[in-house]
Amino acid sequence: MPRKALLMFRFLRPARLVLVGGALSYRALFNWTTPPMFIGTLLVGPLLQVFFFVFLGRELGVADDRFHLVGNAVLAASASCVYGGTMAVANERRYGTLGAVLLSPRHRVPLWTGRALPYVLNGLLVSVVVLAAAATLLGLPVPAGALPGLGLVLLAGAAACSAFGLALGALGLRFRDVFLVSNVASSALLLLTGAAVPRDTLPGWMRATGELLPLTHAADAARRLTAAGGLDGRLLGAELLVGAGYAVLAVALLTLFERGSRRRATLDVL
Repeated sequence: MPRKALLMFRFLRPARLVLVGGALSYRALFNWTTPPMFIGTLLVGPLLQVFFFVFLGRELGVADDRFHLVGNAVLAASASCVYGGTMAVANERRYGTLGAVLLSPRHRVPLWTGRALPYVLNGLLVSVVVLAAAATLLGLPVPAGALPGLGLVLLAGAAACSAFGLALGALGLRFRDVFLVSNVASSALLLLTGAAVPRDTLPGWMRATGELLPLTHAADAARRLTAAGGLDGRLLGAELLVGAGYAVLAVALLTLFERGSRRRATLDVL
């Protein structure tokens, strides 16, 4: 086989695993099974949260409309990314299919990347829709020139948040109720990322913790873009670095817990 063809074949196999495997997993494990549930849970709920914080901020004189609108629109991705990333692992175990997945001889990195990819796109869609709807209804102008950079920032935030969710999902190989962890994590994102609460009002240890969480830097970068401040490469780079860190952590935890489960024969114990 020619060298070029061989390289192409080696690339296409993991790419097919990521795309096809991820799509099949998403269809099988997707918990928001009907359009009304999808719209109500992932679109209407986050949109109402935007309105709540905007009007609360007006009443209390905390920050301005842009701060709460853009921050909560970025945070809207967490609903699908955190819980979706968790379900990508936990529901495989819940429905008794995790053993078949882990018996696969395929490399684990593309296997789990494919599980997380649909939720990255889900999170991006949710953030875009919520931001567009809230900005239209509340009259927040978004410069047309900021849209490409804004899309890049929202994509980076969704990817980082999905990696975070996958790391939480890895705990599903050890804990029975992994969704309790997801609920706590979602509350931590709401409080510590500065998406809804100005970070300069938080204690120092909370601000430091927020630096290590996804969406913190994406929210700051998105606010800067909507205010015609341009794309801040440092904030985007920081968001990507946080996402890469959680992706490495997720793969490491999944590998560690998989090996431990094989030794103890506890993989499918619920």
